[in-house]
Amino acid sequence: MLHLRYDKAKCRSLVVSLLGMTLRSVASCVTPVAAVKGAEVTTIEGLSVDGTHPLQRAWEQVDVPQCGYCQAGQLMSAAALLKKTPNPTDADIDAAMNGNLCRCGTYLRIREAIHLAASMTPTPATQAGRARVGASKR
Repeated sequence: MLHLRYDKAKCRSLVVSLLGMTLRSVASCVTPVAAVKGAEVTTIEGLSVDGTHPLQRAWEQVDVPQCGYCQAGQLMSAAALLKKTPNPTDADIDAAMNGNLCRCGTYLRIREAIHLAASMTPTPATQAGRARVGASKR
């Protein structure tokens, strides 16, 4: 009999960025909402409202996605990296992306796309979809 199980945050496919005291990426699949109260949470949808974030454009230009399983986690980890290190080296990228599993093995294209995104100019729509957890909408 085959048993499938989820290995809690081992793939980093469900990564979101948190901006509170520091910018960091967390696995949303194992992070309780209460743990991020007051933090600004950005999901892949929050990178831009129209897909024009430099990473989204670079991902498309370099043809990174294949199956799509890991793309949200890859993009959000890359976005956190570029906020901290706007012009990363290969070593910076490898360290930041370590633990993000890609079933299709597109790691070299991911690295290429991150370098390309670092060289692109952000558009006004970039980062338009953020939400503060626990913030009142009054």
